Amino acid sequence: MFGAFGGFGVWELLIILVILLLIFGPSKLGDLGTSLGKGIRGFRKSMKEPDEIDVTPPKEESNRIEGTRLETQSKAAEKKEEVK
Repeated sequence: MFGAFGGFGVWELLIILVILLLIFGPSKLGDLGTSLGKGIRGFRKSMKEPDEIDVTPPKEESNRIEGTRLETQSKAAEKKEEVK
């Protein structure tokens, strides 16, 4: 008749609300609603943000940084392997 939420009418929703108030009490129910709202806001915010970009270098080049001793050492090691 009035707004049906997934097959529940107004009276069913009122009965569920009264049962929840009896079980949790008004203060716990308010805290539960607040934390649920924060969770929904956080979920919506994360859905709107773009995905992070992975800037990790490929595995074969991960130990080579140009202009460093590590790069020159790895090049020297490659030359030794080529000579063998």
